[in-house]
Amino acid sequence: MKTTFQNITGTFDILPDTYDADGTAVPSAAAWQHVEATVRDVMARFHAQEIRTPILEPTELVARGVGMLTDIVSKEMFAFERGDVHYVLRPEVTAPVMRAYLQHRLDQRGGVQRLYYIGPCFRAERPQKGRYRQFHQFGAELIGAEDARADAEVIALMLAVYRAFGLEAVTLRLNTLGDAGSRPRYKEALQAYFAPYTADLSETSRRRLQTNPLRLLDTKDEKERRLLDGAPVLLDFIDPESRAHYETLKGLLDDLGIAYVEDPFLVRGLDYYTRTAFELESPDLGAQSALAGGGRYDLLACELGSDEPVPAVGFAAGIERLFIALAAQGTALPGPAPPDAFLVALGDEAARYVFRLAQELRAAGLRVAFDLKGRSMKAQMREANRQNAPYTVIIGQDELAARRAQVKAMDTGMQAGVAFDDLAAYLKGPVPART
Repeated sequence: MKTTFQNITGTFDILPDTYDADGTAVPSAAAWQHVEATVRDVMARFHAQEIRTPILEPTELVARGVGMLTDIVSKEMFAFERGDVHYVLRPEVTAPVMRAYLQHRLDQRGGVQRLYYIGPCFRAERPQKGRYRQFHQFGAELIGAEDARADAEVIALMLAVYRAFGLEAVTLRLNTLGDAGSRPRYKEALQAYFAPYTADLSETSRRRLQTNPLRLLDTKDEKERRLLDGAPVLLDFIDPESRAHYETLKGLLDDLGIAYVEDPFLVRGLDYYTRTAFELESPDLGAQSALAGGGRYDLLACELGSDEPVPAVGFAAGIERLFIALAAQGTALPGPAPPDAFLVALGDEAARYVFRLAQELRAAGLRVAFDLKGRSMKAQMREANRQNAPYTVIIGQDELAARRAQVKAMDTGMQAGVAFDDLAAYLKGPVPART
């Protein structure tokens, strides 16, 4: 018996039609195109320009950029070797964007760089609703500005994308992480606070307490979350400049009418963040409620080889999670676009002419389909109906002799004889109403 191959667990195919994969609806290719087009439209309004980086990156780039002690690097990377070179399938896009910024000296373009991306990422984690081994992200990176207005601009851009989809029931959580000297002091305070409770922590949390105590703030364990009630707060450890930056940012968000909730335990999962951290949540996503998140990462450039920090702030968002939120609020997404016309050929001579006619009509800007299986007229008409074509163009021996096609409006049943030379103009016009 021959092997029938299946897609790898944690991945999915995007097909012309929506389908069910293990209990989760995978939207059609048309729906993905709609989402991507909407994202691009909003990015253009903020004058963000697209950047595309390779899916393959050096392993060390991601390890240094994201952080050796993060779960992404320690457990979730798809890494491999080819000779002496170590590669990784990118688990996120911010570090690759900063790598490209430094490599290609984009600072020499002048001004602040507003960059955005859309594309796949990869993490070797347990698949679940909204979390896949290959998933898709969009995001924006604003590089070159220390001003708190840059932080507010990125947050406004992120919210504008979701508003373009009609998603208003979201919560913006906000915090500040301080400068490079703030977190070591805070980590020491966290370790001192949790030391008496070591026996109450899970094995994973005990390990994190020693290696990366800030990850304890992300715990989903109810008992551990209750312990956080008395934990020290990061805001008490940050430097005056970072506190001033944070207060300015909050004032700018107030000016824009952007509501936010201050969350002293929001730290994000990546090591390159400094100062601003934020997350956008939706109640429609369940326990894994984050739609998008981001923050400021001025020190990332130094981790990637720069002699000087490069001020930068950005966000990343999961497209699969966006689809879940859209489905929960009942948003209708587009399906496959129908052809403008379906050409029906009666006989071999007509089939040959229809083949040439289809190319001419397509060159005129029309979407055209026709039969390639030599089926009967009745079967071709059924196919035209299945494809939701507004018109069928019927051509047989009589039509070839007269050089006039019979054009039928499928919704109204109205039929008209149209000269071959006038077909493109006729099909571009309004569908004739029933008289």
